[in-house]
Amino acid sequence: MSSLDRIVVVVGPTASGKSALAVDLALALGGEVVNADAVQLFRGMDIGSAKVTEAERRGVPHHLLDVLDVHEATSVATFQRDARATIEDCLRRGVTPVLVGGSSLYVRAVIDDFEFPGTDPEVRERYQRRLETEGAEALHAELRRVAPEAADQVLPSNGRRLVRALEVTEMTGRPFVASLPAHRSIYRHVTLLGLDVPRPVLDERIARRVDAMWEQGLVEEVRGLLDAGIDGSPTASRSIGYQQVLALLRGEASDEEARAETVRGTRAFARRQDRMFHQDPRVHWLPHDEPDLLARALDHVARGGEPGDAADPSGPRP
Repeated sequence: MSSLDRIVVVVGPTASGKSALAVDLALALGGEVVNADAVQLFRGMDIGSAKVTEAERRGVPHHLLDVLDVHEATSVATFQRDARATIEDCLRRGVTPVLVGGSSLYVRAVIDDFEFPGTDPEVRERYQRRLETEGAEALHAELRRVAPEAADQVLPSNGRRLVRALEVTEMTGRPFVASLPAHRSIYRHVTLLGLDVPRPVLDERIARRVDAMWEQGLVEEVRGLLDAGIDGSPTASRSIGYQQVLALLRGEASDEEARAETVRGTRAFARRQDRMFHQDPRVHWLPHDEPDLLARALDHVARGGEPGDAADPSGPRP
């Protein structure tokens, strides 16, 4: 297998160390990193998304970072188009793309045979009105009733995705997740590497990360984004951390409450990430603190990422 057709994917829950491993792999393979984190697409959303700094990139080119203003909307379909174009450009140049992200949906939209259902403006408008009058929690309860699998994948606070999930369910007669394709990549040679972190360790890492974000100036970062339109953004304003700080700035929560809710929301999100990635039998799970982590990761890449030979023997996470 040559670098001309090799793709490496690094996945795992938030705060597991994906970004650092992706840079290590890119340096070892002569590759470039392709971001698959929706929040890191936005300019200025740096601290709250744990966006890799210039120093942390260590000279490795990073793609699909800072490509949107916070007032702009995005979609998985748009990301799929842009990420695939970036990967194809890397492959044409003989560069190994290292796709890294914590969203199973975003990652699979790029590497698998993923097609997105169309839209029905009338159905969408009806659910949008319900979102405005009843709130996101009511829509999440409705999604839980008609499509519990989809409800597991959508944050109760993410009104835009709730509207879309309910729209797709009504249009197709089945939840969006029920129509996900098989775990089979459209690319020839893909190695998926997952970072496994014990839950108590991950919970502590998340708490420390949130404390660090506050100390680094997350509140000031969000305050500075108000003029850019983050408060009315359909996507950026609902991101974990940013949503809580916006509530703080509106006087709806204290600093302590906003910080605690960010920790709670991030931990819940990490559990969903972990559960979804453990459903993919292609992922080679590696202990996050393995002394020879890079060497083990490179060994899987060299062997071409044979599916299933390093899948977590414990099976899907509860």
